[in-house]
Amino acid sequence: MDTQKQTVQWFPGHMAKTRRKIKESLSLVDGVVELRDARIPFSSVNPELNDLIEGKPKIILLNKCDLADEKTTAEWIAFYKKQSIAAIPVDCKSGKGLNVFKQTVHEVLSDTIKRNNEKGMAGRALRLMVVGIPNTGKSSFINRFCKGGKAKVEDRAGVTRHNQWYVIGDHIELLDTPGVLWPKFEDPDVGYKLAFTGGIKDDILDIEELAVKLLEILRDDYPERLTERYKVTDFSEFTGYELLEEIGRKRGMLISKGEVNTLRAATTLFDELRAGKLGKITFERPTV
Repeated sequence: MDTQKQTVQWFPGHMAKTRRKIKESLSLVDGVVELRDARIPFSSVNPELNDLIEGKPKIILLNKCDLADEKTTAEWIAFYKKQSIAAIPVDCKSGKGLNVFKQTVHEVLSDTIKRNNEKGMAGRALRLMVVGIPNTGKSSFINRFCKGGKAKVEDRAGVTRHNQWYVIGDHIELLDTPGVLWPKFEDPDVGYKLAFTGGIKDDILDIEELAVKLLEILRDDYPERLTERYKVTDFSEFTGYELLEEIGRKRGMLISKGEVNTLRAATTLFDELRAGKLGKITFERPTV
């Protein structure tokens, strides 16, 4: 993988601007809603975020739970509960899990509501900042609640560029922010996992090398998915590259002299992974 190329792309100027906007807007909000990818709850966290939000009450939404391993998602919810953090598994596109969001806001911000009541400001809107790295589903989340204007949504990293307020009812207002990554990944596995799930743009990556890494993980953790989807068997001793070739061969992706078109095979692999055609997969588990 071309690390130098990635480093240039990971922290464009608008992301530095977003960090400043988050800090500048903190005084306007009572709490924070952080969206994470349920498939990579650790890797889809900006490690700078806790410092940025300065201890504001937080709700975690584990989005895209329909693509994640349900058993592992339950482990993550229990993990956050032990830390007294409210976490909800959701699918923002379908609305799954969001029916409890407003109730959770009122529970998490109960002290704020009490203070408002004591100051004679009963019914004052609860304001929350919506944060998360690119492509975790912030706009889809907001759109599920909007009655009027909606935030722009695309299945592509980094399309929301401006802060916007949305009134969603039950005395709750949301402040949208663009997705923000961080300057450098200390752990290369974090970069891999973000790339698997679409958090880093494909056009800056060596997609074949990335596919090799993905197939090594699937070989070890979800071997049955490779057999079910690609009819590959007896591959426990295969390298990731050999698996990529075998998938391409099974799909008839051949070029001259029977050579496998591994670029096409890699592209297909990621298209099918992100569409959920490989089944529900989670790439990391909570540490006890």
